[in-house]
Amino acid sequence: MQTWEIVTIALAALALLAALVWAYYGAERSRRLRSHFGEEYDRTVTQFGDRRRAESNLSRRKARVDRLDIRPLRVEDRERFQSSWQRCQSHFVDDPIGAVYEADELVLEIMRVRGYPIHDVEERFEDISASYPWLASDYRRAREIVARHRRGDASTEVIRQAMVHYRKIFSELLGEGRHEEYKRAS
Repeated sequence: MQTWEIVTIALAALALLAALVWAYYGAERSRRLRSHFGEEYDRTVTQFGDRRRAESNLSRRKARVDRLDIRPLRVEDRERFQSSWQRCQSHFVDDPIGAVYEADELVLEIMRVRGYPIHDVEERFEDISASYPWLASDYRRAREIVARHRRGDASTEVIRQAMVHYRKIFSELLGEGRHEEYKRAS
């Protein structure tokens, strides 16, 4: 066998090995992101219409949240938020949409106190989806219901559903949900 043949075979083998490593890396990245984000992974792929672009977006979300200084709530903050939530729920009977607006503001305040930036709505969605992927659809639905109400298109029953979504989000942000267990598993 001539030298050029050996070099050609070696280069082809290296190219094949590089392609296999690249394919494995891509499959592993997809598996990790799908495992972390759950249904939000599928929603994002559908939204972008391209798996690679969607995965790039999801990776960016996760890296961004990983860089934030997210803090647990102090005991006095937890108690204050619990008390505020109870007042918020009691307002629902007399003023359902007012209670939902209160719930939204309460969720924003907890996020702020914990260290999440809250000024950009899209970033809030992304932060929730990266930290609490199982709640992303709840947060999205609650915000959509508020928007529907502003257009005059939300019944009291629909507004009640928004309150249920906010209660799930509130509980997780307060530290009463499955977040710590989830973090240990990922």
